[in-house]
Amino acid sequence: MTTRRDGPPNRQARRPGPGGDRFRPRPAGPDGDHVVLYGWHPVAQALANEGRRLHRLLATENAMLRLTEEIGQLRIDPELVRPSAINALLGADAVHQGLYLEADPLPGPDLEDLPDDALLLALDQITDPHNVGAIVRTAAAFGVAGIITTARHSPTATGVLAKSASGGLEHVPLVIVRNLSEALIDLGERGFTRIGLDSEAGTDLDTIAAKRPAVIVLGAEGKGLRQRTRDNCDVLARIPFRGEIRSINVSNAAAITLYALSVGR
Repeated sequence: MTTRRDGPPNRQARRPGPGGDRFRPRPAGPDGDHVVLYGWHPVAQALANEGRRLHRLLATENAMLRLTEEIGQLRIDPELVRPSAINALLGADAVHQGLYLEADPLPGPDLEDLPDDALLLALDQITDPHNVGAIVRTAAAFGVAGIITTARHSPTATGVLAKSASGGLEHVPLVIVRNLSEALIDLGERGFTRIGLDSEAGTDLDTIAAKRPAVIVLGAEGKGLRQRTRDNCDVLARIPFRGEIRSINVSNAAAITLYALSVGR
């Protein structure tokens, strides 16, 4: 397994040998916790993040040239491959843009480590990795300090989620908690305003004062917020739609809510 080196990296890309099993996914180590990142933005952002420990980088010739031109010195020696080698690892439908990276997951902060004036998101059993990835990307754009999610009923920060986040995972930490309701109680005791997004709420989002610290709580599409989650919000708010369709994708709802609160602030 290729690992990060302590000395100066050798930027001569290694060409594949004849071994037939060379491009099988490698073991994830004793804890089985390596993540896979692919595509330009996820991989380029991970390479630029000194806090991300890298293990293996596969790159096509064109992707390697782009990395050299736009990033320069890399922290890991890439293996030069054909696109078909990455397809074999990810499947033909994955839009990998000639880049595949195996790395350690990023360490997440504890709830008590988050700033006292933070803007946070909390995800209540949102399991679709495309949606969670899009939320992470939006959170990075709006300077969200962290995204709270549970160890269960949430996707792993790898593969499709990382691709959808488009590099956002390197900028917005995921805060993993055992119980979301207890986390909301703790944040309330610290002075956070807990805003639950609910399409049936009686309060319009644009009437809420945009003050920090605050946590925006998002529920899964279809199910929405669970009752105990609702009970631990200070206010439930809805996006005041004017058209015939009154519900939208949860990642779009997150973007609208963050923008509305940013404008108010």
